Amino acid sequence: MCRIYAGIDPYDCEALTRSVRLNGHVTSIRLERRFWAIVDDMAAAQGKSTPCFLGVLYDEILDLHGEVRNFASHLRVASTIFCSVHNGPAAIAAE
Repeated sequence: MCRIYAGIDPYDCEALTRSVRLNGHVTSIRLERRFWAIVDDMAAAQGKSTPCFLGVLYDEILDLHGEVRNFASHLRVASTIFCSVHNGPAAIAAE
């Protein structure tokens, strides 16, 4: 049962830091490689580059909530939603 999860390639779990401009300021975001791959797919699905997508998403969160508490965590949760909506659980398990 847990082989799908236990057998994850350690490479996908390595953290990777990217510098991006959010709200006019350069900042760093640290996510695991697997999450960056999904964020890149999310951006492509919107027809945007990843930095542009991140800037738009950040601004939308700011507009909706008045602040962005933990953008990296938001990206991780958004990634799981994207996978569920676009790929479904069966496609995720097949990887």
